[in-house]
Amino acid sequence: MGKLVVLEGLDGSGKSTQYHLLCQRLEQQGKRFRPVTFPDYEQPYSAPVRMYLNGDFGTRADGVDAYAAATFFAVDRLASYLRFWKEDYQTGVPVLAARYTTANMYHQACKLPSSEQDAFTDWLADFEYGKLKLPRPDKVLLLDVPPRVAVQMIDSRHEAKDIHEKDADYLQRCYETALRVAERQGWTLISCLGEDGSMADIPTVAQRIWEQVESFFV
Repeated sequence: MGKLVVLEGLDGSGKSTQYHLLCQRLEQQGKRFRPVTFPDYEQPYSAPVRMYLNGDFGTRADGVDAYAAATFFAVDRLASYLRFWKEDYQTGVPVLAARYTTANMYHQACKLPSSEQDAFTDWLADFEYGKLKLPRPDKVLLLDVPPRVAVQMIDSRHEAKDIHEKDADYLQRCYETALRVAERQGWTLISCLGEDGSMADIPTVAQRIWEQVESFFV
């Protein structure tokens, strides 16, 4: 089996930029790896995810039950795995994912009371890694960007916002939940702030990420 490395980050964390830079660095060094991103918006099986994020099932982030919403994303991951990267993973190719099951462990768990969140993340892990037989990550990195900074980054993009990005209260709860889940699951936090408390420059964050994942790619 290959190794599965996951880069996680809440909305406005700069995850897409950092993922692109990491892939670029691996390619430049001739490293063998398979990139995958979630949700897989270009494929038809992501339709329920797109409808959910577009607000077709309700305009509030917590308008759809955590367990129900989690299944939308699980189907997207399962279809992607079966169609595109199962063979690579099973033959030893390292896989680098932008978001994964781990994203739902905080994006959906934050809809629940804190007393129910551990049970949800345990259920989700059993559902996807156990029942659906999706690979379990070997390394998960979470880009740590407080909501006050993330909101500024989201606004600076001048793009249409999904129902998660529009809800400031949800973003705050999601961030707090992500930190708790990361500690419980043993994820690695990557600080994205500089000494002055503002967003660090992109190369600095990229180097912090590289130092954590370099050993997984040969």
